[in-house]
Amino acid sequence: MEILVSSRCNLQSLSEKYIFPEEIRPGKVAIALCESIPVIDLGDIAGQNRANIAQEILKASQEFGFFQVINHGVSKELMNDTMSVFNEVFEMPAEDLAGIYSEDPDRSCRLFTSSNSYASEDVHNWRDFLRHPCHPDLDACIQQWPEKPTRYRQVVGNYSTEVMKLASGILELITEGLGLESRYFGGDVCGLQVFKDGEWIGVGPVPNAFVINIGYQLQIISNNKLKGAEHRAVTNSKDARTSAAFFVSPSRDSIVEPARELIKEDNRPLYRAFEFTEFFSNYMNEKGNVEVVLEPFKLQA
Repeated sequence: MEILVSSRCNLQSLSEKYIFPEEIRPGKVAIALCESIPVIDLGDIAGQNRANIAQEILKASQEFGFFQVINHGVSKELMNDTMSVFNEVFEMPAEDLAGIYSEDPDRSCRLFTSSNSYASEDVHNWRDFLRHPCHPDLDACIQQWPEKPTRYRQVVGNYSTEVMKLASGILELITEGLGLESRYFGGDVCGLQVFKDGEWIGVGPVPNAFVINIGYQLQIISNNKLKGAEHRAVTNSKDARTSAAFFVSPSRDSIVEPARELIKEDNRPLYRAFEFTEFFSNYMNEKGNVEVVLEPFKLQA
């Protein structure tokens, strides 16, 4: 418990364990906000503009691996209420936090700090995590969630339902943009900066928008037509930052491979088939190192 960042907010100095080597730290260089990261309006996805929206998403996924969406159907009130209740969690007294804090990486709902590798990592991240499942059976998952704040389960449950609807809709648009069979993904459980063209660029937040990150699984399934983008969240000395990240991932035993509809004589498969659990284990072992995380799954020319 005493290692939680939220329990040490009044520190006057920072332990060396939290100071990254100069060669890998973001540093004091100002990162300009990129004005060209696409902001896609989903307001007409059920109308005549659906095909154009699918192509906008495909283009953004190819170029950046990131985009933001507006008019997505999740109410502003629910978004604000959810972020408020997340902040309330980290402001709870130590005795309440103790009930959800755990150093066991296999515990489904747990509060922890820095990363799963805290005990062995050379340098720690100045961040605390609350992580728990939301899918596929939301009712069962909710029983594992924090009981405090008392409104947490209801608010986050409503939010999770809406976010999953949004994620499923975006996956359908990606399916259409790639020219894959409808419902291709139907069997899967479904201070930000992005690394592009050799440099970091800032993602300027759009009010009430969602930031969509194309992950490595979509890069593999699209046979490199889409891009899994390297990204990071950077702390600062003035303001706290709360991020609500929802991971839409395959089930552990799902087979991930380039979509066969995309494989042609002039477009050979670039990755072998594998179970998602193999990828996840490798990703955790490599600590998300983008330089090597995909190497074991690439096919040789």
